[in-house]
Amino acid sequence: MREILGRRRRLRLRRKARPAQLDAALTCATAWQWPVLPGVGLDAVGGRGDRGRGCACPDPECAVPGAHPFDPGLLAATTDERMVRWWWNNRPTAPIVLATGGRAPCALSLPAVAGARALAELDRMGMRLGPVVATPTRWSLLVAPYTLERLGELLHAKDWVPSSLRFHGEGGYLVLPPSGVGAGQVRWERAPLPGSATPWLPDVEAVLDALVEASTSAPDGGSRLAY
Repeated sequence: MREILGRRRRLRLRRKARPAQLDAALTCATAWQWPVLPGVGLDAVGGRGDRGRGCACPDPECAVPGAHPFDPGLLAATTDERMVRWWWNNRPTAPIVLATGGRAPCALSLPAVAGARALAELDRMGMRLGPVVATPTRWSLLVAPYTLERLGELLHAKDWVPSSLRFHGEGGYLVLPPSGVGAGQVRWERAPLPGSATPWLPDVEAVLDALVEASTSAPDGGSRLAY
């Protein structure tokens, strides 16, 4: 009996040891129907451990180490459970890359300090937000899917938008938690509710309007959101 109990205990431990990336990728792909694929990830450089880790792609001067697709390419993003399992069983620590646009979420991102201040300002304004992804360098606000044409119309209607804003729409991508990339650990600043259905996402126009308003009404003339 002792041997059987010990075996069951070991089996439970193996199940619990399943990589967090695989669980997260399966949630995105199967529960939320967000198309994902593995990012290129990081390689040790010069045997210096984590401090010496660079991008696993061939470019020695990669601008976003570990935080982009490589092989497979972005067009391979899928919601197929078997494919997702195969990818992360072969590369358990690979970053989770969301292919934005189409039916998938899009995003607006800001530098980390500006993003934290923007969120505080949007909360003060009573703006309802969806999930927010954070890295040590940038924060990304997930929004409902939009087309490039619609984004162009929205930007054309504005006299000014913060120059630090980046838009992740059709043909773009965003790295999701709990990935590790060259900039550091990717985490949820505002996480989707545990066990919930597909996370609610705000409209891009509402978020863009609120960010512009928060920036232009800042006491220091908007520089809080401009870097």
